[in-house]
Amino acid sequence: MHDDGRVLADVVEYLICPVCGDPLAQDDRGLRCPSRHSFDVARQGYANLLPGNARPGTADTPEMVRAREEFLTAGHFSPMADALRRLVAATLQDSGTRDGCLLDAGAGTGYYLKAVLDAPEVEKTAGLALDISKHAARRAARAHPRIGAIVADLWRPLPVADGAAIAVLNVFAPRNAAEFHRVLRADGPLVVVTPSSRHLGPLVDALGLLKVDDQKSERTDAALADHFALVTREELEFEASLTHEEILTLVGMGPSAHHIATDTLAARVSELPDPYPAPLSFVLSHFRPKPSPGRPDRIPPEAPAGRPQE
Repeated sequence: MHDDGRVLADVVEYLICPVCGDPLAQDDRGLRCPSRHSFDVARQGYANLLPGNARPGTADTPEMVRAREEFLTAGHFSPMADALRRLVAATLQDSGTRDGCLLDAGAGTGYYLKAVLDAPEVEKTAGLALDISKHAARRAARAHPRIGAIVADLWRPLPVADGAAIAVLNVFAPRNAAEFHRVLRADGPLVVVTPSSRHLGPLVDALGLLKVDDQKSERTDAALADHFALVTREELEFEASLTHEEILTLVGMGPSAHHIATDTLAARVSELPDPYPAPLSFVLSHFRPKPSPGRPDRIPPEAPAGRPQE
């Protein structure tokens, strides 16, 4: 297990107070800002920067996080993680940007951020993992020596300084376009991963899962259009041999988990071959920030950060 102080020391310069927007600093008792707002650092190495009135809502439970980590560690999504690492490394190599952190918005257990941080092009870069689940943040804090994990709500102003990120990753997670634009450097990539309409193939009908429509990418583009422009798009398809238990975990990792009763899903899965050759299909989209007047590339650590957008 990493030492909590050492891990957060790598990312604290990129953090701002979720209450007032001032820079955060770390001391023996946790994180605090000049206005004396303070936040504890858990012994597992993550910090909770949710405002006091925030609620975790549908944040992943310990059981969900444990199952997700086991599924990802088994390597079923490794081709997609490899493609993500190559794409981020290539975009950063083109820009030459290194002054900042790699931000994973909706990082979960840190699996994808770890994959990107293992690229030689970012060998000295710190990773900042944001997730609303403290159980996910706990595992993300241990996923890589250079990851600092923060509990935060992606739909609220992010506790991250303006222009602090050299890249923003968003894998199967909510997209807050205005906040992503604020925290990302002017030359940094936003890389979004979504399922395609072919994801899981015949499993969708067999299990009664929510369908990914053919216009998913167009709707993603439209949601980001005020702040980002599409640069490249890549489709990735491969097959994974999944046990019944792994299929249940995979469904539980997506939106269908909230729409099918557990016993109904288990009954449907029991009728499938075990293991089952499941088709996996993803879309990797690279966006660049649109310019905005007076937008700084990066606020220096010693300068006060601006208040997050409301």
